Amino acid sequence: MARILYGVHGSQHGHAIRALTLARRFPQHEFLFVTSEEAAGILRRDYRVETALNPGTRYKNYSLDLWETMKLGVKTLARRESELKRLGRVIESFKPDACISDYEYFVPIAAKRAGIRCLSIDHQHVITLCQHHLPRSVWWDLRSTSFSVDNLFSNSTDHLVISFYQPPLKPGPHRAISPPIHREKVFEHAPSIGEHVLVYQSCSICDRFVPLLKTLGRPVIVYGYHRDEVDGPLTFKTFSEDGLLKDMASAAYVICGGGHTLMSEALYYGKPIISLPVKGAFEQWLNAHYLQKLGYGLHLDMHHLDEAAVSGFEGQVERCRERVAAVDFRGNEYAFGLVESYIGGKRLPAVAKD
Repeated sequence: MARILYGVHGSQHGHAIRALTLARRFPQHEFLFVTSEEAAGILRRDYRVETALNPGTRYKNYSLDLWETMKLGVKTLARRESELKRLGRVIESFKPDACISDYEYFVPIAAKRAGIRCLSIDHQHVITLCQHHLPRSVWWDLRSTSFSVDNLFSNSTDHLVISFYQPPLKPGPHRAISPPIHREKVFEHAPSIGEHVLVYQSCSICDRFVPLLKTLGRPVIVYGYHRDEVDGPLTFKTFSEDGLLKDMASAAYVICGGGHTLMSEALYYGKPIISLPVKGAFEQWLNAHYLQKLGYGLHLDMHHLDEAAVSGFEGQVERCRERVAAVDFRGNEYAFGLVESYIGGKRLPAVAKD
C-alpha cells in the first residue's frame, strides 16, 4: 500500500471525476485529497479532503470573466505561504509516498519543498507540452494561457497529458500523453445510433440558440437549463448522470461546449460533435479546433451562430462518424498502467529530440 497526496483543481468537475475514477482504480492505496469548491463536495463523499483555494477560471454570459478570474488568482496567491506551511504539516503527518496533481496549485510546490516526486495528470498541459500549428490570430491567447499554465501549474516532476487529440510531445524529461480517462459509469452504456440530438449546454444568454435547435428536423434532448419540460421537438431534462450518459450513448450526434471531459465521452460513444467553446477560454477553443481539424465535428462560435453551418452538419455526420470510429478514445488502461508504475517508483519516460 502507498499513501498518495492528491491535489485536484476545485472548479470544473471533470478534474474531480477523473481523480475519483483513478482513486477507485487503486483501492489498495490510501488517498488524501487537497482541493476546494465543487471538487471538495464530490471527493469528500468517499475520501479524506483537505481544503485549499485554487486559482481558477470564472465565466459569465458564456465568456471568460477576466476580472473575477484575476481576483480569485490574487486571493489565492495572497495565501500562498500560509497554505504551503499548512500543507507542509499535512505532509509531515500523512507521510505520502508520492503526490499527484490534477491542475492544482499548492500540492506540487509543497511536494517539491518536501523532496517528494509529484505526477501531474491533466488535460491543460496539452497546451504547453505539445507541438501545435495554429493560426496567427490565436497567438496571444496561446502565449497568455501558456504563461499561466507554466507559472501556476507546472511544478510537478512528471507530466501525464490526457487528451482526445494527440499532438506530438515536445522534447523533454518525464512526460507522456494518453487518450482520455473515463469514469466507470461511461462503460455501463452501450453506444447506439438513435434519432435524437443530445445537447449539453447552458446557453440561455443566446436567444437564437433554442429556436435554432427547433429547426434541426430531429428530436432534441437538452441538458443544462435546470428544468424538465417539453417544447415542441425539444425535451429539457434536469441533470442526471445516468440519464445524460444514456441519452448521449444513443444520440445521433452531440452539441456541447468546449469542455474536454464531455467531448471525450461523446467521442468514446462514437458521436460526431458540434462544439461551441466559451469565449476567451483558450483550452476550449483548442479542443474545438482539433475536433474540426481531425474531422470529428464542427467548431462554431456561440456569440455568432452560423445557422447554415448547423443545418449543413447533417450532411457531414456520417463522414465524421467514420473518422471517430477509427480512433480508440479509451485511455484508462494505458494511463492507469503509467500511474501504477509511477506509484511503484518508476518515472515517466523522456521524449527525445528528433
